[in-house]
Amino acid sequence: MRILRHPYELPASLLGGSLALGNFDGVHRGHQRVIGSARAIAAQQGLPLGVMTFAPHPRRFFQPDLPPFTLTSFRLKAHLISEEGADFLYVQAFDEALSKGSAEWFVTEVLVKGLHVAHVVVGQDYAFGHRRQGTVSLLQKMALDLGFGVTAVAPVKDEGGAIYSSTRVRACLQEGDVTTAAQILGHPWEVEGRVEHGDKRGRTIGFPTANLKLGDYQRPRAGVYAVTAGLDDGAQTRFRPGVANFGRRPTFDNGDALLEVHLFDVSPDLYGRHLRVRFHDFLRPEQTFPGLEALKAQIGQDAAQARALFGLPPAAP
Repeated sequence: MRILRHPYELPASLLGGSLALGNFDGVHRGHQRVIGSARAIAAQQGLPLGVMTFAPHPRRFFQPDLPPFTLTSFRLKAHLISEEGADFLYVQAFDEALSKGSAEWFVTEVLVKGLHVAHVVVGQDYAFGHRRQGTVSLLQKMALDLGFGVTAVAPVKDEGGAIYSSTRVRACLQEGDVTTAAQILGHPWEVEGRVEHGDKRGRTIGFPTANLKLGDYQRPRAGVYAVTAGLDDGAQTRFRPGVANFGRRPTFDNGDALLEVHLFDVSPDLYGRHLRVRFHDFLRPEQTFPGLEALKAQIGQDAAQARALFGLPPAAP
């Protein structure tokens, strides 16, 4: 999959494609349906399959002081979109010029003159252009005049009738319900980042950790999780089971919130390397312990519980 940031970077072989259009934060099951519809049209008509997203997220552009809310970094979003079979990912800069451009300008200048779209697929409630004045109805009307197709995909719902949405995923993460979050996403919620040096306290109690700051990621509930983690190597990433704590370490310093990841049965040198972490189950909320021995005992219990969840034998004494 090619990643492009300017229309002139698009080679002739990728012009005139079937384009899925949206923010795709999380690339959840609803997003997958939109991309899948674009993929089916591309296959039927012999077109390249493209996905268009925006950076930064429009919410971050308009409200720069919002608390962290991102579900997927750009790197992980690209991984997930590539797995959906896209030939290219076009990343449109969301800047002041774009925010002030009319809906009509966006269609004619970006979609038609820039990307030469043959077909566009959006969610049924998609809005675009200055003050979100562009609607699916306007897109369909302009498409008739400008000679491209439009498909609007209805919201995708679970068995209980609830719509798959990024908002629901964020709410689940805030509750620590990573299991339901994964059901909405269609994959485990995942974060990634560069491993930083910490206070190395974990080594002294037999549980060395790799420490990550979550940056603009949505903060999950503070506590302990069963996770898998791996060094980012594209499709070759090998994920290993472990246990992780997200929080401020109230037993010691109540410092900045960190994700501290302990991998089972391996002790790789991870400092400065790029780590991907997938959340599989919530084990317990963050708590304060009376001392180091109590903390060590609880971490041992957390690790044993996570090992059981992954079907691993108990750790050697």
